[in-house]
Amino acid sequence: MKPDILLNTALAKRLFYECAAGQPIIDFHSHLSVVKLAADRLFETLTELWITYDPYKHRAMRITGVPEALITGSAASPRERFDAWAATVPKTVGNPLWHWSALELERAFGIREPLSPQSADRIWDEANAKLQTQAFSARNLLSRFNVVCVCTSDGLLDDLGSHRRLAASGYPVRVLPSLRGDEIVSLERSWLERLGDMTGLTIHSFEAFCEAVKLRLDAFDALGCRLADHALDAFKYVPVKETAVANLFARRLLSKTVPESEALKLRSAILHFLGCEYARRGWVMQLHLGAQRRTSSRLRLLVGPAGGYAAPGSACQVDSLCRFLDDIEFGGLLPRTILYTLNPADNAVLATLTGSFTQDGVAGKVQFGPAWWYNDHALGIRQHLETLANYGLLSTFIGMTTDSRSLLSMARHEYFRRVLCDTLGEWAGRGVVPDDFDVLEPLVRAVTCGNAQEMVLGKR
Repeated sequence: MKPDILLNTALAKRLFYECAAGQPIIDFHSHLSVVKLAADRLFETLTELWITYDPYKHRAMRITGVPEALITGSAASPRERFDAWAATVPKTVGNPLWHWSALELERAFGIREPLSPQSADRIWDEANAKLQTQAFSARNLLSRFNVVCVCTSDGLLDDLGSHRRLAASGYPVRVLPSLRGDEIVSLERSWLERLGDMTGLTIHSFEAFCEAVKLRLDAFDALGCRLADHALDAFKYVPVKETAVANLFARRLLSKTVPESEALKLRSAILHFLGCEYARRGWVMQLHLGAQRRTSSRLRLLVGPAGGYAAPGSACQVDSLCRFLDDIEFGGLLPRTILYTLNPADNAVLATLTGSFTQDGVAGKVQFGPAWWYNDHALGIRQHLETLANYGLLSTFIGMTTDSRSLLSMARHEYFRRVLCDTLGEWAGRGVVPDDFDVLEPLVRAVTCGNAQEMVLGKR
């Protein structure tokens, strides 16, 4: 991979090398395993580290016709699964996986040779030999990417012991819990029983439910949690009077199923309660919109609900989204909010909403979150940046996050930074922005690190 890959103007190269490349990484939304980081895990093979938990790679292999047994099957050996990926990489030209794979191998292992069936033996042997040394443990791999803070995704009832051990270990990278709140809204009976057992409260009313949730939010807060996120694929929201919520919750406790109209009201009331609680704690609320997660029933049965086979869904119901944000804001408790969409048709809407809900003295109160999931390629990132710059303010943008389960995915921050600098260089050539390094340098520093650092850590 050439050093100037994705950088096509002199200004882009200067912005990247003198400004963006050296910025520390704040990864505010990931699915990294805090258990492995707390144990400072040594990975047995490159397959375990690089392929097993990466649905992007799984998806590419499926597209080329690789049998599922070689992708996620338990019978295939690590080497067989690695060889399947090695045979796929040359076929990913034009897809971000081509660049990501090269960046991951080079930045983590110093391997500059492209992966292919011809180079598979050499790369397998070299990477695996390094993985047996402490220099390539989970924590040291993360540190190789100049990460200063990463936020994991944790359910409300997850054991936070690994976070406590890691925080007490002296590891210089801050690994903070981030709440994944989907289970709170779903109100599964077994989950409610576990909530009661964990908090020592009897969940017999909506008030008791809220008190139990608050106790768990307090536990997250004590460990530095500053973000929560909700997957709201087809988001619908209706305002519910406080007096009606208690009755809705009581009926939910008594019945295994409730009419969808009642379930919608109860979900809406819980989201309203959570949004207010996040604001009281100074947390950031992340809303992931527009995913069509149910596609292939065959793959869902084979690999579970999160197997890399989802697709962009319908455009978001902007009236529901605005009603939700407005209800909370009108009560004075709108938290800082990040809006993600998997459907690019929503780009202009979400970018515009960054100026619809604001707060005196707070820059970027509502964010149009980074190009997410299947949009985090060069085309999607450029479209996102251009839309935000025109409908909002690029200077307040919080930049890239990996949303990944792989430690090596931190290389995607470099990919994003290259695309950002190249986009600004191209805009300068067209007169869209000043062809002036001194004007653009503060923008690049803010977008690549500064804004996210202020949001997560409260400082620049």
